[in-house]
Amino acid sequence: MKKPLGISVISYFYIFGSIVLIISSIFYNATTNSIGIADRFGVSNVSEPFFRVIVAFITLLMIFGYFRLKKWGFWFMISYSVLFGSISFYLTIQDSQQPLIGNMLFSLFILFYTMYVKKSFFQTKQY
Repeated sequence: MKKPLGISVISYFYIFGSIVLIISSIFYNATTNSIGIADRFGVSNVSEPFFRVIVAFITLLMIFGYFRLKKWGFWFMISYSVLFGSISFYLTIQDSQQPLIGNMLFSLFILFYTMYVKKSFFQTKQY
């Protein structure tokens, strides 16, 4: 069975996002963002640039398994989408900001698509 095209596209989006997070952590300016990623996770005592790098590397690890159709990559992506979608949903209710609504919808799309192609992750390998 071939890898679904959507898995590759989603993986490339997340790789791009991770690179942007790493670069933005280098040029981080506290006055630019009112709510940082660390604040969204409720760990405002952690340095924002450091937390961005941590999230980027966790995302890259997840994408490695997701792109290679590993079972742990599937479950990691499901957990990641639920976590980020829930945080975005909560913040949307609190602030009703457009980027948070977009993040929530993107997480829902990834969650539903990943469930749709679930069998790609759980197929038996034939040699």
